[in-house]
Amino acid sequence: MLNRTDEGIAGREALTASLLAVAAGDQAALRQVYDRTAAKLFGICLRILDDRQEAEDVLQDVYLTIWNKADGFDPGRASPITWLATIARNRAIDRRRALGPRAFSRPLEDAEERADDRPDALDLLTQGDEAQALSDCLGTLDERAGEAIRAAFFGGLTYEELSLRAEMPLGTMKSLIRRGLIRLKGCLEARQP
Repeated sequence: MLNRTDEGIAGREALTASLLAVAAGDQAALRQVYDRTAAKLFGICLRILDDRQEAEDVLQDVYLTIWNKADGFDPGRASPITWLATIARNRAIDRRRALGPRAFSRPLEDAEERADDRPDALDLLTQGDEAQALSDCLGTLDERAGEAIRAAFFGGLTYEELSLRAEMPLGTMKSLIRRGLIRLKGCLEARQP
């Protein structure tokens, strides 16, 4: 019987294999990636865009990007869900910027408050060993860096929005996040067997 950790590893390995097959032009593998990840990636898009139709449109663009750029996925650099979630986040932010602030009834900061019965990106990541390591390492960062990284990568906020929220210069916010990501990477690498 597989325990939760074994299931997480098997799921990650299957998703990695599917992405590598997509890179080789396997359409059936793209369907497998879609089936495994569509709900998670749609949740990211919906949280950022706060509009179901826009989120669906962006999700379609996300899978087109995956099809075209799967050869850029490196399992040695990122887990498959992290790579996919980054694509979804970036596409959703790009769409939100393209539509402009008047297209949304609520500011981007309120996207974190949107009720959604699906687990958010951080909850999804915390379900496995890799996620536990990420959560533990995020906890070792100073409070400002940890909050900024969570808001940027799990909440969909841009550096500009984070700098305004924290009332600090944009360059300072970027440096804060960069230093935090370097420390986070070092912590995660130290935890690998």
